[in-house]
Amino acid sequence: MEKEHKKYDCSRGCTVERSESGEIDCNYRQGCCKLEVYDWLAGVSQEQYKEFFEVRFKNTRKGIYRNASGQSIKTGDLVIVEAANGHDLGIVTLEGAIVARQMKCKRINPETYEFKKIYRKAKLFDIERWQEAIAREHETMIRSRQIAAELGLEMKIGDVEFQGDGTKAIFYYIADGRVDFRQLIKVFAEEFRIRIEMKQIGARQEAGLIGGLGVCGRELCCSNYISGFQSITTSAARCQDLSLNPQKLAGQCGKLKCCLNYETAVYMDAQSRIPKVYEPLEFEDGLAYLMKTDILREIMYFSYDQSSLANLYPVYAEDVWEIIKMNRRGEKPASLKSDDVPAAPEFVTAVGDDAINRFDEARKRKKRKKKPAQKKEGGQEAQGGQPKPEGQQSRQGGKPHGNRNRGKKNGPRQDKPAE
Repeated sequence: MEKEHKKYDCSRGCTVERSESGEIDCNYRQGCCKLEVYDWLAGVSQEQYKEFFEVRFKNTRKGIYRNASGQSIKTGDLVIVEAANGHDLGIVTLEGAIVARQMKCKRINPETYEFKKIYRKAKLFDIERWQEAIAREHETMIRSRQIAAELGLEMKIGDVEFQGDGTKAIFYYIADGRVDFRQLIKVFAEEFRIRIEMKQIGARQEAGLIGGLGVCGRELCCSNYISGFQSITTSAARCQDLSLNPQKLAGQCGKLKCCLNYETAVYMDAQSRIPKVYEPLEFEDGLAYLMKTDILREIMYFSYDQSSLANLYPVYAEDVWEIIKMNRRGEKPASLKSDDVPAAPEFVTAVGDDAINRFDEARKRKKRKKKPAQKKEGGQEAQGGQPKPEGQQSRQGGKPHGNRNRGKKNGPRQDKPAE
């Protein structure tokens, strides 16, 4: 039987296919879902963790469950799990020793933590009911936004997730302040005939739920692997000498980018070895002013002219420490020009590298052969049989000198007579 109408559900990380007879087939698609973890301990078995599995639901919601069914469960299976009310359907994404690493990362103690249970593998009618609930999510989200606007609530509903049995829905919303949604829940319950759960999230979590690509060209970190968000301030950009442009520092969520914290520790470590220069350095040939600092290379650039960046002299940070100590003792080094200083970085221009036709083969232009000059009577030379106008004489060497446009302003240029 040929399968048709294949759909990719990247919010849950699976593919859905329906055959000509109407049977539905759902398969786990590794790498498609958000917060996907690579199992680098595949094949390693640990008896104490064989009953624990990671089960993933929509977007970034996932959890560790215990297999209480006694069935043989492996990665990629659709299972029915325990929920607060009813049951839910999820996909097993991790098993074995890697689950122990995930529990350690989330600070879960297997001896004291109360794990929810995996009841059994999902059957065909469970998957059918699950797909029917998924089909209602988009319409429910649009209608819920309309109801919230009619009630005048200052909130934004970002996403809706239905439970596997279709009896409950989680509404993810964003709000700056406190929202009294008691009336909203009553309207939702009458409108959709399901149990309602309201869950407030932040702007970063919303970006993780929606997903997308960052300016680096890769998937957003919040939807790829970040599960806990740390506070990010502009001091992380200042210590890296980044431009404090909010348009460049902000991500798709409108907040400061999470990647600002990635290299902050490296820059702070390098800055601890670089001296803080508040006054110019004293040399025998004058004062040297600090103009800029290369933090990672630990090189400081000084200039004798405080108002110009033309002549910069790079000095290693460890040498600057010695010069400061010498100035405090009243001693002055000879000069920056005579010291053995590191070479300044060479900058290469990239102008023209983005041209569309840079990979096209350059067409070789055919050079036209110049006809030899013909001498005529009177000692005049002409090219192609055309005599030269009066007042212009040929030069020795055959190459023009001076400015071409000079004759337009000052008239034809006359050669000096030979002595």
